[in-house]
Amino acid sequence: MSISPPPSPAKEKKSMKTDNQSSVSEFLLLGLPIWPEQQGIYYTLFLIIYLTTVLGNLLIILLIRLDPRLHTPMYFFLSHLAFTDISFSSVTAPKMLINMQTQTQSISYGGCISQVYFFLFGGDLDSFLLTSMAYDRYVAICHPLLYTAIMSQSLCFQLVIVSWVLSCASALLHTLLLARLSFCGDNTLPHFFCDLSALLKLSSSDTTVNDLVIITVGGVVITLPFICILVSYGRIGATILRVPSTKGICKALSTCGSHLSVVSLYYGAIIGLYFFPSSNNSNDKDVIVAVLYTLVTPMLNPFIYSLRNQDMKGALGHLLRRGIFSPY
Repeated sequence: MSISPPPSPAKEKKSMKTDNQSSVSEFLLLGLPIWPEQQGIYYTLFLIIYLTTVLGNLLIILLIRLDPRLHTPMYFFLSHLAFTDISFSSVTAPKMLINMQTQTQSISYGGCISQVYFFLFGGDLDSFLLTSMAYDRYVAICHPLLYTAIMSQSLCFQLVIVSWVLSCASALLHTLLLARLSFCGDNTLPHFFCDLSALLKLSSSDTTVNDLVIITVGGVVITLPFICILVSYGRIGATILRVPSTKGICKALSTCGSHLSVVSLYYGAIIGLYFFPSSNNSNDKDVIVAVLYTLVTPMLNPFIYSLRNQDMKGALGHLLRRGIFSPY
């Protein structure tokens, strides 16, 4: 009778790592910090918010496509922003609503990783599109005579394509680094979606590389665009102050007011969520801010651009007068 030798430490460690990686087939999402008896009220509220987001942004895309007066660089970027907001909300809202309705908390491992990718992709793309819109406003106000030459159709397409490529690369890098981590033991996420930072806290692997990439890549896709937006509006402000007039200020506010409001909502939520995170023992604030960031802000964008933008209101009125919604 032969006795096989005990496995080497290296083989045992490798086997344990494989078991750990395959042991977690799903995660449990704790959802929103609300009482069970209030689930129905909040389900209705968030369903209305999500439907408003989808319909409102679809309306913006429809108006821009149908009204020739809106075929300008600014509204070209706005149409892409509206499409991104629909996709961004659709990454988290449907799953959250399904979990609230069915009282289930689970999400598969593959579904969780996919949600991380599309969430990061949508958030990064929003950042780049807002930066492109700020540059467009800078050229329109600071170099009005050269606006048509600078903001050509080819440049607009290039800015959008670069935004998509950089967002895809950034999200893919984070997702691939996340997929190499192992998860064992606790698989409960104190969130309503698969948030990258929450998953890294849950991992049993060393996340040093992930944290380093978050800092460096985050500086490229979030901090750098934010600085570019601030510089653009700083130049715009300096141009307005150089020739102070009530008419000029009103025109600048009309041109930039909607975009500034959206930028404030977007980056305000990001700063509150990622630059001032809550402690490990209390995640309620992070979850609430994430709701504002992923659901409320995309819903408010159509209202901001409709109520504060004369061109959009004019296009909507023109569309209604044409009877576009009439069956005849």
